[in-house]
Amino acid sequence: MNEESIANEEPTKPTPPKKYYDYISVGNRTKQIGYFVQQHDKNRMFAELLQNLTEKQILVFVKSKKSADSLKKYLFEKDIDSLAVHGNHRASQIEDGQKSFNSKESKILITTDRIFEGMTLSDVDVVINFDLPLEAPDYFKRLRLVDEIGLSISFIDPEDERMLATIELMMKCEMVEEEIKGFAHTNGEQTQVKDKIKKPRHKKVQQRAKRKAEIKSQWVPSK
Repeated sequence: MNEESIANEEPTKPTPPKKYYDYISVGNRTKQIGYFVQQHDKNRMFAELLQNLTEKQILVFVKSKKSADSLKKYLFEKDIDSLAVHGNHRASQIEDGQKSFNSKESKILITTDRIFEGMTLSDVDVVINFDLPLEAPDYFKRLRLVDEIGLSISFIDPEDERMLATIELMMKCEMVEEEIKGFAHTNGEQTQVKDKIKKPRHKKVQQRAKRKAEIKSQWVPSK
């Protein structure tokens, strides 16, 4: 081969690394944040978080049709536009909601896992797990929407401790836990009494540390 032909040869492009979509791979490369909060404080926490999520396309997962309608109503009262689609809506309404979100006409779409399965959504910036799913694999279906490039935020109430442990075990990493500075946790009977602020107790700190140690003991180090 002469020098001219060598000079005209295009450099060989390196083969991009193969991307895996198993629980561990998706979980480890996607940003996840967990906020511990009592169920009755979730609406307020969501509204608080929205202040830092302006112009983002936000998909919100709730556990039931009632929860979807309740959250939409709460946001409406706060002058925050949102759409809710669930099993009580006609197929045409669900399709309209999907189109409105994909066109970015609507920034916040509230739905359930069952309805989500029949939708095709694009350009999701943030997934809000307002409620953790009943089945752990469904969490990863949600997570794949923001795989590597977006953000997943989970609201974890006391009943979610076991599900959180299962999710963390499946992805072999911990969900980063954060708090909202100045957020007023309340108890169920006095949600409006600010001088009796309580943070969610969940389980004792020692018990949670023990649980994490048990989970970590089952993790397989990444190679």
